[in-house]
Amino acid sequence: MLVSLAALWVFAAWVTVRDGLNLAWVTVYNSNVAQPSESLLIELQKERRLSVSRLVNPALVPSADLAAQRTRTDAAAGEFRRLASSDILRFAATDELQRRINRTFRQLDQLGSARHAVDARQVDRNRAIDAYNDPIDSLFQTYYSLATLDDDALAKDTRTLISLNWARELISREDALLAGVIATGRFGQAEVAQFTQLVGAERNVMDLAQADLEEPLPDVYQRLQKSAALARLHSLEDLVAQQGRPGLRVPVGGEQWQSATSAVLTQLHDVVSGAGETMIDRATPVAAGVIIRLVLAGVLGLVAVIASIILSVTTARALVRQLEKLREAALELANERLPGVVARLAQGEKVDVKAEAPPLDFGPDVIGQVGAAFNTVQETAIRTAVEEAQLRQSIRDILLSLARRTQSLVHRQLTLLDVMERRESDPAELKDLFRIDHLATRMRRNAENLIVLSGASPARAWRRSVPMVDVVRGALAEVEDYTRVTVMPMGETALIGRAVGDVIHLLAELIENAVSFSPPYTMVQVGGQVVASGYAIEVEDRGLGMSAEDLDATNQRIADPPEFNLSSTARLGLYVVSRLAERHGIKVSLKASPYGGTTAVVLLPRDLVIEGGDDLPEEETSPGLPRREPGSRKIALVGAPEAVPGPVQEVVPVPRAPEPPRPVQSAPLSGGGDPDGPAPSAGFTPSGLPFRVPQANLAPALAEEPRKASDAEEEEDRSPEEIRKIMGSFQSGTRRGRSEAAKMLGEEEDNL
Repeated sequence: MLVSLAALWVFAAWVTVRDGLNLAWVTVYNSNVAQPSESLLIELQKERRLSVSRLVNPALVPSADLAAQRTRTDAAAGEFRRLASSDILRFAATDELQRRINRTFRQLDQLGSARHAVDARQVDRNRAIDAYNDPIDSLFQTYYSLATLDDDALAKDTRTLISLNWARELISREDALLAGVIATGRFGQAEVAQFTQLVGAERNVMDLAQADLEEPLPDVYQRLQKSAALARLHSLEDLVAQQGRPGLRVPVGGEQWQSATSAVLTQLHDVVSGAGETMIDRATPVAAGVIIRLVLAGVLGLVAVIASIILSVTTARALVRQLEKLREAALELANERLPGVVARLAQGEKVDVKAEAPPLDFGPDVIGQVGAAFNTVQETAIRTAVEEAQLRQSIRDILLSLARRTQSLVHRQLTLLDVMERRESDPAELKDLFRIDHLATRMRRNAENLIVLSGASPARAWRRSVPMVDVVRGALAEVEDYTRVTVMPMGETALIGRAVGDVIHLLAELIENAVSFSPPYTMVQVGGQVVASGYAIEVEDRGLGMSAEDLDATNQRIADPPEFNLSSTARLGLYVVSRLAERHGIKVSLKASPYGGTTAVVLLPRDLVIEGGDDLPEEETSPGLPRREPGSRKIALVGAPEAVPGPVQEVVPVPRAPEPPRPVQSAPLSGGGDPDGPAPSAGFTPSGLPFRVPQANLAPALAEEPRKASDAEEEEDRSPEEIRKIMGSFQSGTRRGRSEAAKMLGEEEDNL
């Protein structure tokens, strides 16, 4: 606003100054352009008449007279050049005026060649007259540039005087033309028409100029109206125009014509000069009045601008203080109070909305009204935060309640399934019971997910350490497609009891992701080893992998888990993993696998692992997981995934000497199966594949050779329950393999 006001004042002051300067420049224009150019105009007119007369009849004009006139013309031209090129005129002149002055200079420079042509008699009368007309026309163009004053009356009177002076120039051209005709003795073919045109133009300009002079300069008007010299000239012009014919003599004498034109030219020169002085006198008080208005307008405007600036600065400071107070309150709410309230609400504290949002007083003005609105906003924001925290806590309580109930029911279901499996003897029914057992185990993990999302800890826990291989097997028991998982040797390391449940849950989430996001014909590999900072478990799939941006975003989400949001349901598994890892200080990271898939690395800290798992006492093994015998390696056979009550595995005694690691495949533990039940015997090659025993499963009658006594004794030592389990496992595995082969064949046909 202040800038606009100051700009308006500067503009008004400049307009006033320009008007005053424009009028003040009238004196400069008159002294530096008008007066010297008027003298130059008179000398050019005289030289033009003498040049034409000498060109026609050299005897009429002596060369000395022409040379003297040329000297006077050059002196007038030099004075005009000096004054028109002065610094003050260059400063006052407009661009248009300066261009016309420069054009006049160029026309004067060409006058020398015209004089040489006249002296050498190389031009006719018309071309000689035109050589002098060109600089005179340029002078009149300069005069018209001076008639652009901002004062309308002065500008109009200036144009009138210029027109009167132009009429004088037309009379001078008549004189030069007729002087040449008189010197010749008779009219040429086109000279009568040229003279008539000049007379008509001169009288038209004279009439218009006299009409414009009647009101502003009545004395000049009366003087011209009653001028005897002008009337005499007009009568001679009429006589020549009426009686002049091509080839005839001029009806007037040379002295008579020169006397008449000289009197009129002198009278018009005096009229123009006197009127010009009068206009200068008129412009001076007008310019003074403009200057006075400028001073008044400038001073008063400046005072108004200064007063406005003072008032604006004072008002602005008051407004700024209030706005700063409002800003500080808003920043305090956004950066301190509201985050503090949210943090306290997250910790379960009670928050008083009135105490946390005290009203601020900003006054009754507009800013005060904005402050009152801000008070409402901050109270609403804090109340909304409190209500949202209460809503989140209620949702967490609901999730926790539902999860606890579901977990209790699933636990009872697993217990009942365990009892039913132990007393069931039908293989088909037993297979269905095992499938239900596995589904219930997975349901238990989903229920634990709800508990983790609610911020509580699952009820499943171990008091004793558990071997790491059993922890991984427990995680496989909670994965749907566990048959596609290969477990590598885990080493003689155990996990402390307080972390067993959460680590099983964490590994189950990662393994299930690996199985879900990789093709069904690929395998997922799980391995672990002791490292410098603890124990590292790697879950590697052979899927399509993730981009570098997705890996970075996922690792950031796991390392710094955000607040649980009900709308972010697409990454619940990652949220559960991050919370479980955060609870025990476990580091989980994803990286690109060299096989094209993704590898999840779970780094257990040293305080969670116990090295030398073979030295654990028997009672240290957790209930529900199979015990490991010292000096033995447990190798799981994948072939009957859902038809056995527990993982089908064989205990193969091995020597204490080190040997190359073998891939270990593990079938998951069912929630209620018998992990210590007997398993079928099988030998393995050094690469981990089972030996094929010819005719091992044939009936005795079909065997090619009688069975050895040792085999018969071993078979007699087996109980019927063990034989039933072995046969059931074999049949179930066979059916399973056939169904999966048919399923894979059908999928390949669909893809084709």
